[in-house]
Order: sequence, then C-alpha cells, then structure tokens
Amino acid sequence: MSTTWETVIGLEIHTQLSTQSKIFSGASTAYGAEPNTQACAVDLGLPGVLPVLNEAAVEKAVMFGLAIEAEIAPRSVFARKNYFYPDLPKGYQISQMDLPIVGNGHMDIEVDGETKRIGITRAHLEEDAGKSLHESFHGMSGIDLNRAGTPLLEIVSEPDMRSAQDAIAYAKKIHELVQWLDICDGNMQEGSFRCDVNVSVRPRGVEKLGTRREIKNLNSFRYMQQAIEFETNWQIEMLQAEKEIKQATVLFDPDTGETRAMRSKEEANDYRYFPDPDLLPLSIDDLFVDQIRSNMPEMPEKMRNRFVEYYFLDPYVAAYLTSSRAIASFFETMQKVVSTNLDINKARKVFIPNDEASLSADYIQNEVTQIQTKLVANWIMVELSARLNRDNLSIDMSPITPEKLAGLILEIAHGNISGKIAKQVFEELWQTPDSTADSIIEAKGLKQITDTGAIEAVIDQIITANGKQVEQYRGGNDKVFGFFVGQVMKAMQGKANPAEVNKMLMAKLKG
Repeated sequence: MSTTWETVIGLEIHTQLSTQSKIFSGASTAYGAEPNTQACAVDLGLPGVLPVLNEAAVEKAVMFGLAIEAEIAPRSVFARKNYFYPDLPKGYQISQMDLPIVGNGHMDIEVDGETKRIGITRAHLEEDAGKSLHESFHGMSGIDLNRAGTPLLEIVSEPDMRSAQDAIAYAKKIHELVQWLDICDGNMQEGSFRCDVNVSVRPRGVEKLGTRREIKNLNSFRYMQQAIEFETNWQIEMLQAEKEIKQATVLFDPDTGETRAMRSKEEANDYRYFPDPDLLPLSIDDLFVDQIRSNMPEMPEKMRNRFVEYYFLDPYVAAYLTSSRAIASFFETMQKVVSTNLDINKARKVFIPNDEASLSADYIQNEVTQIQTKLVANWIMVELSARLNRDNLSIDMSPITPEKLAGLILEIAHGNISGKIAKQVFEELWQTPDSTADSIIEAKGLKQITDTGAIEAVIDQIITANGKQVEQYRGGNDKVFGFFVGQVMKAMQGKANPAEVNKMLMAKLKG
C-alpha cells in the first residue's frame, strides 16, 4: 500500500432479479435460449407497444432495501436513459435517475479484523440491454436481444472503499445477500451479477477526489482484484509522472491483466434523462412494505450470532454454515432430526465415556448436545463439502438428504459405528441415496462391537503377545498406548468400540 497516495473506490453492482418474466413485458428471462427467441415487441420497442411494470421486480427491490436498512421511496420515477448502441433496440434504456426506489443504506464489511461501514447511495430498477457477439462472426457482430428488458437492480455505493480488499469484501457481501434473499441467483458466469468499479487516487490527506475511471462489466472477484490493483498502480504512475488522467470507461483484459480505455466517460447529462411518458410514477405505501418485511428471512448476521450463542459453535464454523441459506437450512434440518432422535444415555457413553456418576443430568444433557451439534457441523463442513466440491454440486443438489446424513450421525452418536466406519457408510449412501445408514450397516456387517467380553479377550491376547511394549508403557512411555489401541482395532477389523477399548486397555496396562 502506498503511503503517499490513497485509492478511492466505488462500486455499481448490476444484479439480475430472479423474476420469471422481464421488467416491462411478459417475455421469459430463462437463461440459455436460442438467440433472439425471448425478445417480444415490448422489449424491441416496436411502435404502439406500452411497458407494464413487473410487480415482482418491485418486491425484490424493496426486500433488498429493507435488508440494507435503507429508505424505501414512497414515490419513484422511471426515466429514459438515451444512448445509441446496437444491442439497445429502443435507442434508450428505461432506468431511474432522480427518484430511485431505494436510497441511503449501508453494508458492513470486515477486512483484516476491522469492521468498515460502506454507504449505499441508492439502488434503482432498470432494464438490461441485449448482448453483442463478436467471436463467431468474421468482420461483423451478432446481436442477441434475449437479455433486453431483463430486470436489474443497480446498487450504487458511496466511494468509501480504499483498497481492492475492501471492494472484494463489499462485492462478496452483496453477492451473499442477494442470494440469501433469493432475489438473484448470483451466477456471475451467466451475467446475473456484474460489477462496474470506479477507481481514482489522490494524495493522502487531500479531501478532493481524483479523476475516476470506470472499469466495466467485471464478472469475477479475482478479475476485480486484478483490475483494481492494475488501475491503481497505473494512475499513481501517471500522477507521479505529472501526466493528466482523463475520465474514461475502461475494460479489463484478463489475458494481460491490464485495463485499457474504451471511451471517454459520459456524465449524466450526456444521456439526456427525462421521465418515461409511458410509465406512471411508482407509488409504494407502508402496507406494501410491511407485507414484504413480514416475509423476510432471518438475515445472515443475525443467524450467525444465533448459531454461536444457541448452538455454542465457533464463529468460523457459524460463518460457514450461514454462508448460504441452503447450507444453513441443511444444518438446521440435520440438527433437528438428530436432537429429536438422540438417546442421551447411549450418546453419553460415546461422547463422555469417562464421566463421573455424580454429574447432573442437565450437565450431561448440555455436554452431549454440544458435542452432537459440533459433530453435525463438522460432517457438513468436511465430508459433505469435500464430496460436493469433487462432484461440482451445490448442497441443494446433494444425493444425501439432511435427514439421511442425520441418520448416519445418530449411528455414530449411539455407538453403533466408529467415525472411520462412518466414512465408508457415507460413501455407500452417496452412491445409493435410496438406502439408509442403518440398512447399509446391517447389510455389510459394519456394526461396532460393544461386547466387553469379546473386547477383553482380544486385549488380553495383545498384551500377552507384546510383553516388551507392556514394560515400556509401565516404565513411563505413554506413547506406546497408541500401539496397543491400533493392535486391538486391527484384530477386531475396526469394529470395536474405541471408547471401550481405551477404557479397558488403560485398566489392563496399569495392572
């Protein structure tokens, strides 16, 4: 980080709202259709057509505004933003200028252990343009208007970020939020979530903003970081060389890692905004807002804190489990099934085998519940997450349902299988999701041996056959204990109850 120069960053995030139809027409918003098959007369701006506002887009915009504690405008106006580009069939884009639907909100981010509040100036509704295609055409460009009219919520921040790390943290937080609210699928590869980044630099301690350049259409957090860092260094070099920086729109080339100017940056008056004569002002009353507020999901931060306080989870674990609503729902469904069906007496022997008989029932209940909850979280974070990543699946596409995985956790908690055997059962469940953990255990003879007589017989044999190691242990070499545990488990093909093995071995070796 330069000690002489300060970077100033603001983001404009274009979020495609997850409505089934477009913002001013009934045409489909489904991704992947053949070019120009989802652009109707309204999207094309043909003579005589009139736009009709999609109420679902308004609801999603209000939901976002409530989530960022913003002001919801009781009256907002749609305007025409006039410019010419081949993929803009009407010659103007319907957007909002002077009176946006959402204003003055904020988002808190954490960077290097420090919490920063990023102001959100506004979030306004607008329609998307089409798409120009260059790759498949020699000397020409193709125009696909399927996206024309797709509803967007453009989220405009204050210039409150001072580094690429700040910008990435903010963009990721917005990305997480819009998916959590289910107002956007967040698919950056498909263009559902795109960022324009305004970057300027100024001498540290100076209040006046420097000349900004806008990096357009970044659809990757990695590219965003690279683009900001390159642009910042380029601007500093220009200023140090006493060269003028001209306001411009630039593109980032991921192949070279550089930004390049595309055109001089327009100001608002260049677009000749004026209210759209075909659309009435949008009026939103308190009842409409209250209805949306009543249907809002629990917010990520609130849920994260609840997981820490109620389930006694580590903050890092709670953050992972609340990184998406799908993961949070999977965890809470599992937790409910396990806690409802858990036999405390059986679980006590597995989780706290050496506890004292004098311990209170409430203490044991709390202790077992906390261990069981951490076990549920651990299986989601480690085994399930690794397998989902390997097969490139999201958690809501998991072949193993939360109820089925909860069944596996109960088998561990009740001492029927060890953690090692549980991984084998998990693999079988993944391959045959119609089966259950208990049916796999039964069919493959994987149930853990808890017969103390059978375990004791094997322990006696192992101790008799390894007199030298017995002497070492009794001479103070505690590390040898692991050797005996391994030998017993090997002799019993991993099916012996580890808690019983440890307890009985300890007693036998002490003589």
